[in-house]
Amino acid sequence: MNRIDRLFGILTILQSKKYVPAENIAERFNISVRTVYRDIKALCEQGIPVSFEQNRGYFIVQGYFLPPVSFSSEEANALLLMERMAAGFADKSIQTHYSSALSKVKAVLRGKEKEKLEFLNNNIKFQMHEKMRPDFEYLSLLQEAITSQTVVTLDYKNNNQEVSQRNIEPLGLVYYAFSWHLIGWCHLRTDYRDFKVQRILNLNSTTLPFSKADHITLDEYMKQLPVNY
Repeated sequence: MNRIDRLFGILTILQSKKYVPAENIAERFNISVRTVYRDIKALCEQGIPVSFEQNRGYFIVQGYFLPPVSFSSEEANALLLMERMAAGFADKSIQTHYSSALSKVKAVLRGKEKEKLEFLNNNIKFQMHEKMRPDFEYLSLLQEAITSQTVVTLDYKNNNQEVSQRNIEPLGLVYYAFSWHLIGWCHLRTDYRDFKVQRILNLNSTTLPFSKADHITLDEYMKQLPVNY
């Protein structure tokens, strides 16, 4: 990778994250931290206000607007393939948002690239048993609750067909055993619980913050999962 491409790559990473440590940039582009310093300086010399915060990393100063990100045809093709995967493994809410995002990608492509993408779109198929397709619209709402660390309320039907209402502090989402699972702290059981998302009958978000401050990480909980797939 030449330096110009690398500078654009670093800029893209800075756009996508709040803080980026120099070590992460060095690892991503297989360069030394010293080279990262020089590249950041080059970006600043081009008028891009990159700043640094101790123990966090580099960031683009708030209020600075960058031009729209451009995509190569290979990147657009990869996103198109993932749209098919989303249709098979994500729920309706994610499919809607992903299709909307992909439309924005298509909007910045050149005319010939759009034609190629449309041709490819008609020649990629994803065959999946209907029983395995998610038939709910909860993942987007759960993602928002996870990032905002707010409580959700849900009506849940367990294996015995018993329905209960729960207040949950959502820790994360895990796809295993061919299903999406919500991992969260249950106020009713005062313990962590695994909720199969397709068994949720109703779901609502609240503005209530988490009451428990010392949650374990999702990685720690996953070590307790009954299967490793």
